[in-house]
Amino acid sequence: MPQSKFDKSKLPSRHVTQGPSRAPHRSYYYAMGLTEEEIAQPFVGVATCWNEAAPCNIALSRQAQAVKQGVKHANGTPREFTTITVTDGIAMGHEGMRSSLASREAIADTVELTMRGHCYDALVGLAGCDKSLPGMMMAMVRLNVPSVFIYGGSILPGRLDGKDVTVQDVFEAVGQHQAGNYSDEQLAILERVACPSAGACGGQFTANTMACVSEAIGLALPNSAGAPAPYESRDQYGVASGEAVMMLIEKNIRARDIVTRKSLENAARIVACTGGSTNAGLHLPAIAHEAGIDFDLFDVCEIFKDTPYFVDLKPGGQYVAKDMYEAGGVPVVLNELRKAGLIHEDCLTVTGRSIGEELDIITREADGRVIYPIEKPLSPTGGVVGLKGNLAPDGAIVKVAGMAQEQLIFTGPARVFESEEDAFAAVQERAYQEGEVIVIRNEGPAGGPGMREMLATTAALSGQGMGKKVALITDGRFSGATRGFCVGHVGPEAAHGGPIALLKDGDMITIDAINGQISVDLSDAELEARRADWQGAKPTIYATGALWKYAQQVGSARYGAVTHPGGKEEKHVYMDI
Repeated sequence: MPQSKFDKSKLPSRHVTQGPSRAPHRSYYYAMGLTEEEIAQPFVGVATCWNEAAPCNIALSRQAQAVKQGVKHANGTPREFTTITVTDGIAMGHEGMRSSLASREAIADTVELTMRGHCYDALVGLAGCDKSLPGMMMAMVRLNVPSVFIYGGSILPGRLDGKDVTVQDVFEAVGQHQAGNYSDEQLAILERVACPSAGACGGQFTANTMACVSEAIGLALPNSAGAPAPYESRDQYGVASGEAVMMLIEKNIRARDIVTRKSLENAARIVACTGGSTNAGLHLPAIAHEAGIDFDLFDVCEIFKDTPYFVDLKPGGQYVAKDMYEAGGVPVVLNELRKAGLIHEDCLTVTGRSIGEELDIITREADGRVIYPIEKPLSPTGGVVGLKGNLAPDGAIVKVAGMAQEQLIFTGPARVFESEEDAFAAVQERAYQEGEVIVIRNEGPAGGPGMREMLATTAALSGQGMGKKVALITDGRFSGATRGFCVGHVGPEAAHGGPIALLKDGDMITIDAINGQISVDLSDAELEARRADWQGAKPTIYATGALWKYAQQVGSARYGAVTHPGGKEEKHVYMDI
């Protein structure tokens, strides 16, 4: 066999390419057109979540070809494969949303199985929609291989009546339509222009939030998350990512060398300062879990508490991902955080340099329009706040970006619903009162099953002009596009007997996002009495299949809603087999 510049004697692919006993395996590679030289090189898995479900994923297959060029340039052999993704925009507001969070685990599992089954030496992962980003990063950390993440890019904003519009506007227009304030003809126009290109939702919803995380945590090349999906300049980042992963193999820099407690704190910072999605409160603990690092919802929220919010992005603000990219992107945001001493500069990145060294290169400054200077933030604390109290002993989370200070405390009587469908029907019929706290339970990871997002309900409330006049709490999730006083991830969930399961109509609930508290005006004795009368978890119709398996295995939202023991219980390292 010809010699590679890389020593394969310690790489997993030696098991399928080296020695006389692997002749049958090599015959398969020759069948696919590989040369003797290519078989002798390291094998790099190039994983995409390409599919035809939605615009977020449609460009990934083409982008993967640029990554493969980069791997080849750097003397590696790329092997492309795909995994699933469930796109929340399509799954939203119906039964399909039960599949969304479970798909994150399926993505991580299937990437792991593909890598293990074929003994690939490294991984470049391309992802576009909400759960596919953390799912891909979880696989990288779980396998602990040299890894580079690359985002597929955001969608371009649509234009209507001289203004940028996004899918969030369409969801909220449905609420306006139901309220009689938006015609069929207006809706027909808006839905045709809101999403004019390939790419993930343009506001600081979950996809763009986790794309920012990929850079801040060190798994993606600096500024690679910014360019919109249709920009063919993204190919440069693809090629560079393929070249970078080969450097990581050469230097034996693995995913857990990059993903550390400090880098997770850096990631939480960027979520807070950009007013990012509450879903990061699930995904960061899940990524940490893969490495065996203790970093739960409360740890995430501690970071949120003392991080200024200074990037003016939708849904709470005015701008979209393309605007942030044009203002200098994630590197400029991280540089502002650094000025306040809020970044661990010694964290390693996939460039082989520290994040501090990367930021030393940055010359652009905050523009004061999209990215504000950190000394003049939009608000002094993060756009996302953690809550705790007798209603949520395991915590809850609320996005407050764009809300006025006087809106951050809310007290009102509970209006309890046993499912999202019940709540949505009541909102459509206006069967609720101003000043109430709408409670949606049995929607947690196990109880849902699947911890659905409540965008249809919250968007309908906003469309009816009631987004600031009621509050909403749930053991389910909210979309990154949700706005208004909406508290998610209330834990323990109803299915696990959390206090949210014991609420009744009229119970007085107080949500205090200034002091991080959520409580119900009931004594411990009253809650215990209700617990004694509790009939147990609401029965589910999901008694078989993937959702049944998920419900049996999934843990608390506080720890990331994970389904396996994680890095702490690991007894072997894939790279060293």
